[in-house]
Amino acid sequence: MSEAQKPVLETRALRKAFGGITATDNVTFSLPAGARHALIGPNGAGKTTFVNLLSGVLPATSGEIYLNGANVTNWSVRDRARAGLARTFQINQLYADLSPLETILIAINERENAATSWFRPLGSRSDLVDEAAALLAQLNLADVMQARVGSLAYGRQRLLEIAIALASKPQVLLLDEPAAGVPEGERDQVLDVVAALPADVSLILIEHDMDLVFRFAKTISVLVNGALFVEGMRDEIARDPRVRQVYLGEEDYLGEKENAHG
Repeated sequence: MSEAQKPVLETRALRKAFGGITATDNVTFSLPAGARHALIGPNGAGKTTFVNLLSGVLPATSGEIYLNGANVTNWSVRDRARAGLARTFQINQLYADLSPLETILIAINERENAATSWFRPLGSRSDLVDEAAALLAQLNLADVMQARVGSLAYGRQRLLEIAIALASKPQVLLLDEPAAGVPEGERDQVLDVVAALPADVSLILIEHDMDLVFRFAKTISVLVNGALFVEGMRDEIARDPRVRQVYLGEEDYLGEKENAHG
């Protein structure tokens, strides 16, 4: 296999058990560079557990995880992040009293291994301030970069979370329900930003919102009861009768999305 063909992220027989309950059941998965991939499944399918294993939030019971060919199965969250794996969460974990600019500067300083140099003011390096401002502008947050994070509309807080992840300059970005809790009037802005994320970043989207899945993903994996049920191109998944059966009442909905985005 050539360097270009090697997956940027890979799992081999990955398993996570909580006592007698298997939440992730021998999942073997491969993500190519530049992918736009969605991970879907009914409630309780094990999607968030799988992402927690990938990012290091949870330790695996068995199996292996590879990032750019390196076995990172036993690496910490921080070490995986520094190696190029970033993620967002279903519920935001922002500091309400900081500004977006301060928030991104902290993330950039962490990437530059300068986060412990507190004897220097946070914004003392103009190049890093410029980088933070440019990233906020890219995510349509330039007009609120000096505002208090707690005062931002929830949709903009979700965008700030994506900006924090991008500040680490990841090769792989795991987006865990980026539109969760976002009011209808703010969702389009989140969708537009996700669709416009850098092409050199490989993306995995974990999502219940099928509008976002079909707008974003080129390929899709379906988890059921912690196991990889089926995976393939977006339109193939939309037409697959097994997927329709898993989603039961969403059969017609999946068909509508296939027609709308096919």
